[in-house]
Amino acid sequence: MKKTSPITVKEIARLAGVSIGTVDRVIHGRGRVSPETKERIEQIIAHSGFSPNPIARSLKRKEPYHFVALLPEKSQDSGYWGQLAQGIQTASEEIAVLGIQTTIVEYDRYEVGSFREATQKVVSLHPDGLVLAPILPEESRRFIGSIQEEVPTVYIDADLPGTTPLCAIHQNAFRGGELAGRLALLFSKKSPEETRWGLLVPHAEDYHIQQRRNGFLHFASSVRMPVVLKEQVLLEKPEEAQAVLEELAQCHPPIDGIFVTSASAHRIAEAVLRAQQKDRLTIIGYDLVPRNHELLLQGAIDAIISQRPETQGRRGLLELYRHVVLGQRIHHHHDIPIDLFLKENAPPLVERGERIEAKLNKEQCYDQP
Repeated sequence: MKKTSPITVKEIARLAGVSIGTVDRVIHGRGRVSPETKERIEQIIAHSGFSPNPIARSLKRKEPYHFVALLPEKSQDSGYWGQLAQGIQTASEEIAVLGIQTTIVEYDRYEVGSFREATQKVVSLHPDGLVLAPILPEESRRFIGSIQEEVPTVYIDADLPGTTPLCAIHQNAFRGGELAGRLALLFSKKSPEETRWGLLVPHAEDYHIQQRRNGFLHFASSVRMPVVLKEQVLLEKPEEAQAVLEELAQCHPPIDGIFVTSASAHRIAEAVLRAQQKDRLTIIGYDLVPRNHELLLQGAIDAIISQRPETQGRRGLLELYRHVVLGQRIHHHHDIPIDLFLKENAPPLVERGERIEAKLNKEQCYDQP
C-alpha cells in the first residue's frame, strides 16, 4: 500500500485558495485573517491531521522562537510572583532543547510607570508569544489592546473581562471566596448570626481579588453571617498590618476571625501574635507562600487556600508553546483546582524547598510537551 505523504502548508494554502502567509498567520494565531478564511483553513487542517514539526520549523526559522512573561517583581506579594516565575522557568528548561528562548520581564506592581516601562521592553523584544498576569486592570487592558492582534497571549493568575486572550489559566476566585466563607462558619463556635468576620481586601482593583471578596460576601449573606469589610487595605509592611488590626479591634461586637484575600495573611497573623490575640481570632489566608506556610505549620494561621502558582506558570508557557510552535488547538480556559491547606495536611517546609509542587505538577497535573 502506498504511504500517504503528510500534507504541507503549501498544499493547505492551495486547497484554501489563499497564500502560504495567510495559512501561517492562522496556524500561529497572529495577524488579521477574515473569519471565513480562518474557518476554511482550520477545517482543512482538522481533516488533514496536519501537525507542524516543531524541530524542523525551529531549524527553518532564521531566529529562534522567543516567548516573554510579564510579571510583578518576584519578591512582591510575599514571594507569590516568584512561585509563578519558578513554574515558567521549569517549562522554559523543558522546551529550551528546541531552541526556544524565554525571557521574564519584571515590574513594580505598585508603580504604574514601572509597568509601562516593562510593556515597552516587551514590545521591543518582538516576542512570538506572551504570558501575562493581568493585574492593574486598566493598564493591562490598554497594553493588551495594543498587541493582541500581533502577539498570542496567555493569561495566568487571573482573567480580565473585556479582553480575548488565547488562553486563561486561573482559579475560580468567586468559589475560592465562598470556600473561605464556609471555613469561617465551620471554625466558629457560634451560630452564623452571632459570628462576625473581618474581610480584608488588598488590591481591590484586581478582578480576581474582587471575585474572592464577592464570593465570601455571597456565602456570608446566604447564612446571615455579619462581615466587617475593609477594602484597599495596605498590608505590605508590619506597621500597616498593625494599624488594620487595631482598627478591627475597635469593632463592637468584636470580630471572631479575619479572611485576607491576598498572600499577606502572615502580616495579620504576626500582628495578632504580637497583640497576644491568637486564642480569640481565627485567620484564613490565600497562597502557600513561605511565610504563610511557616505560620500555618505553627498554628498562627488556621487555613490557607492555594492556587498552585507553579502549575499556572508552567502550564501558561507550555500552552503558548503548543499553540505557536506545534500549531495545536488549545482550550480557552483552564480552571485551577482550589487547594485547601490546614496545619495537618500542609507539606513540610523541607519538601517545599525541594520544589514539591513542581514535582506534583508534572506527575499529576499536566502532560509533558
